[in-house]
Amino acid sequence: MSELIKQFFFNPRTIGAMCPSTALLGKEITTNAGIENSSVVVEVGAGTGAFTKHIIERIPPKSHFFAVEINEQVCKILKNRFPDEKIYNCCISKLPEILEEHNLQTVDSFISGLPWAVFPDKLQDDLLKIIYDNLKPGGSFVTFAYLQGMVLPSAHKFKNKLMKTFHSVEKGRVVWGNIPPAFVYRCKKKQ
Repeated sequence: MSELIKQFFFNPRTIGAMCPSTALLGKEITTNAGIENSSVVVEVGAGTGAFTKHIIERIPPKSHFFAVEINEQVCKILKNRFPDEKIYNCCISKLPEILEEHNLQTVDSFISGLPWAVFPDKLQDDLLKIIYDNLKPGGSFVTFAYLQGMVLPSAHKFKNKLMKTFHSVEKGRVVWGNIPPAFVYRCKKKQ
């Protein structure tokens, strides 16, 4: 049994799917995410690195990149796959300390693989606040949702939270080649 499947069953609050996202979703989530012009990019809920590879390919050479993954076993896989990257095994609530450690003030772009649908309302609110508070004006926050989840009231609630939090929210095309099919939310903070 793969480590991701094992963690999905034993830690369902930290793992949102049994399979890693596909390269198709990785390309979609990093397209028009603003990372090509970013000096600070943070990936939250990095998992085993399905998006990490695509982020690293697109960021400018001198930019700062950090990946944050709360699940210890999954984080080990991520660190083994990307030994040259700064990867933190912690909650995104530690982001202010991570930025301070590197003498940075704000983040230009966030890419999120967090399993928002499994989080209770308060946790969603707390995490969105941390992301928003550490995002520079005009910065971007990009995340995804599974298509089949859109029939649930919690999915509409989360979309409304994004619309209340960010200046603009765009829903991307459906990535049918992902298992399960997913789409991307591209959010911008007011300039």
